[in-house]
Amino acid sequence: MDFASPAGEAALVPPESVSWRIFKNPISLFVGGVAAVILELADPAVRTGVWERSTFRSDPLGRLRRTGLAAMVTVYGARSLSVPMIARIARMHARVTGTTPDGRPYAANDPALLTWVHATATFGFVGAYDRYVAGLCRSDVDSVYREGAPTLMLYGAADAPDSQARANALFDTQRARLEPSPIVFKFLQMMADTPAFPASLVWMQRLLVCAAVEIVPGWARERLGLDGRFALRRHERWVVQFAAALADRVVLREGPAAQSCLRLGLPATYLYPGGR
Repeated sequence: MDFASPAGEAALVPPESVSWRIFKNPISLFVGGVAAVILELADPAVRTGVWERSTFRSDPLGRLRRTGLAAMVTVYGARSLSVPMIARIARMHARVTGTTPDGRPYAANDPALLTWVHATATFGFVGAYDRYVAGLCRSDVDSVYREGAPTLMLYGAADAPDSQARANALFDTQRARLEPSPIVFKFLQMMADTPAFPASLVWMQRLLVCAAVEIVPGWARERLGLDGRFALRRHERWVVQFAAALADRVVLREGPAAQSCLRLGLPATYLYPGGR
């Protein structure tokens, strides 16, 4: 995907947004993405669709990369690239239907399920950045939800939360649906073991998986059985925070964020400290 073209073409989300600032960080994106999937897999309908009707089990890294690319295109990509991509994903969702193990029918394009998936994604990305990179004020958090809501409508999400308060209300209504499953633990093991970073950093994935568990709400961790085995020690939490803060300062000039800035005539350092 060429994020540097077409020259001058706007994205669905503007460059001065909070979303552009937080999505540039690969460490917090990994942590937030894992946290989001934990919550998604806790829903039996989402879990069945993802585990039985996708490549997650056979190609976890490929699926992770494709999901990450879709998120990058949604935030940074030119509209002529992002809108058709979203339409293709929506058509794929329309073909995914089935029945959960307890006999309940599901459809991947169910607006309620899409709303849950996208709300958990925003919750994860915001929570990871806030916890491990730099604290976000309430207005910044609400901005990320608002910035993403129009895009989520393109995906088919019926009533995407546009604030943290509305996301919290959605979480409250979903509590009764969430349930423990061995698949959650299989997913976490896969994310710890499947190399997603350069070889010199693979050792840190276990810490990042534990960091993801830490930002899952306490009531959900308890319901899913995510106990002290996934707790970070103090020095491990410091390692995650140091790595995430460093990643927020290292300009990845070939990455989506920097290339998209160049597409809009902004410096590649625009999103980084002192770059404006």
